[in-house]
Amino acid sequence: QVHLVESGGGLVQAGGSLRLSCAASGRIIRGYAMGWFRQAPGKEREFVATINWSGGVTNYADPVKGRFTISRDNAKNTMYLQMNSLKPEDTGVYYCAAVFGLGFYVHESQYSDWGQGTQVTVSS
Repeated sequence: QVHLVESGGGLVQAGGSLRLSCAASGRIIRGYAMGWFRQAPGKEREFVATINWSGGVTNYADPVKGRFTISRDNAKNTMYLQMNSLKPEDTGVYYCAAVFGLGFYVHESQYSDWGQGTQVTVSS
């Protein structure tokens, strides 16, 4: 099991930037695909971005394409989400997730390990 801890959330004005981190422990994440999901108030959790085990393949939800960048540093056992040009609709709790596998995964049910989440609030 991989223990995941998110950090980097906070309050930012529209148009601003934040960088989220997801630190893993318990296992080396080199063989794991990882992803970011978010949950806005009153809504279901949704896919944001995913990255394969090597970092060579990424996939993004349409609302964040061109604004968010997912990356990972396997030597540091950490994944990141750089969020630029933030909008109020990006507000929510952001979760990182991991699953052992060579592909990339966009569905919540495909992931086996989850962090507790970090709050991102974008003011207008």
